[in-house]
Amino acid sequence: MDEKLDMSHRCALAAQKTNCILGHIKRSVGSRSREVILPLCSALVTPHLESHVQLWSPQHRKDMELLERIQRRATTVIRGMEHLSCEERLRDLGLFRLENRRLRGDLIAAFQYLKRAYRKDGENYFSRACCDRTRSDGFKLREGRFRLDTRKKFFTVRVVRHWNRLPRKVVEAPSLETLKTRLDGALSNLIQLKMSLLTAGGLD
Repeated sequence: MDEKLDMSHRCALAAQKTNCILGHIKRSVGSRSREVILPLCSALVTPHLESHVQLWSPQHRKDMELLERIQRRATTVIRGMEHLSCEERLRDLGLFRLENRRLRGDLIAAFQYLKRAYRKDGENYFSRACCDRTRSDGFKLREGRFRLDTRKKFFTVRVVRHWNRLPRKVVEAPSLETLKTRLDGALSNLIQLKMSLLTAGGLD
């Protein structure tokens, strides 16, 4: 990051490295089948786009789009996907957009801090919201107010709003594996709703 805590340089490095890896895959691998390309991208491309992403998550739309282009390029390598739109390719392959995968990773990390492996640290990073409603799930977090936009994009701040919107059965998951399963269902429903609204012209 630079002196203004901007992550654009880190995003550019990640895009450059993954583009090179994709180029090597296209030149070195003869098969274009889903069974070959998808595992290769999961093992060699995705880690560079998601490793420690809670720290360097892109802050600007241009950086998000830069990384999304990597995934779009990777899916077009697979035979039979060329004629489909990006959303159709992702749906057919069972993948989320990188933006949604980052959100999923944020929520999983928050669960770890609040309830599992890093619970003691979570007490320092997050504050529970005081709520007297009987139907509250007991895991609502307090949203802080900050003057700087940069601070609002830090992991411990940006994840709070999304965590508080999760269904009760998700945040009360008894294990990490159960959380992932329930979270994937909740995110899939949210994405389908968003796409329906976009199709109907309900969102800009």
